[in-house]
Amino acid sequence: MATALSSLITIARYNLNEPVASFWSDAELLAWMNLGIKALWRALNDNYQDFFLTNDASNVSMAAATTTLTGVPANVATIRGIEPRVPSNYPGIRFESRNYMHPLFQSARSSSPIDPAQSALIYFWMTGAGAPVAAPTIYVAPTLSSTMLLRLVYVPTLALVASSGNNPIPFESDAALVAWTTAYALAKRKESQTPDAEWISIFATEKANILTAATPRQTQDDEVAEGLFEGMM
Repeated sequence: MATALSSLITIARYNLNEPVASFWSDAELLAWMNLGIKALWRALNDNYQDFFLTNDASNVSMAAATTTLTGVPANVATIRGIEPRVPSNYPGIRFESRNYMHPLFQSARSSSPIDPAQSALIYFWMTGAGAPVAAPTIYVAPTLSSTMLLRLVYVPTLALVASSGNNPIPFESDAALVAWTTAYALAKRKESQTPDAEWISIFATEKANILTAATPRQTQDDEVAEGLFEGMM
């Protein structure tokens, strides 16, 4: 069962020998703990195990004669895929990522709008800072002659967690967050204002253990790499 951040803050206070708030406020400890959550979020995303995957079939569309997608959520960090919201309605449409200045993308931008009922390969490219700064801009080409509703599968950034909220990081990450919070709290007592090295080392060990435990997510089938032309046979 997920642990409330308030409980983890209590454990961090044990490490700080301050069970009752005096030198460190709960708000300070919560702020540092949220930074630890973001650090672990980044590390887990590098595992490509889709712990935070969002399947959005409500907001995004490709409007007629427009070169960017509309309704892109503000929390989009990494795109995993785009497809028609109801694939059976557009069996010939496929989306593929290409750099905006790739020759194929350039050629597609010069094409006339196409009928989405026909078969077509649509290129997309995400630009802008993306979450948490702002919603990214997703360019597409060629354009369509009519609006098509889309499904956007993506990795979102995590919102700040309140002290009453639960730890959102999987694989028994409580100790890692407590170590991170303790390390940054102890920085407040140092002239250099740098995190405590020993607690940061503990955090690093815990993070490494989390990443090891987090892959693979299933053990029923062996993980194999597909050959270049294997799907064509």
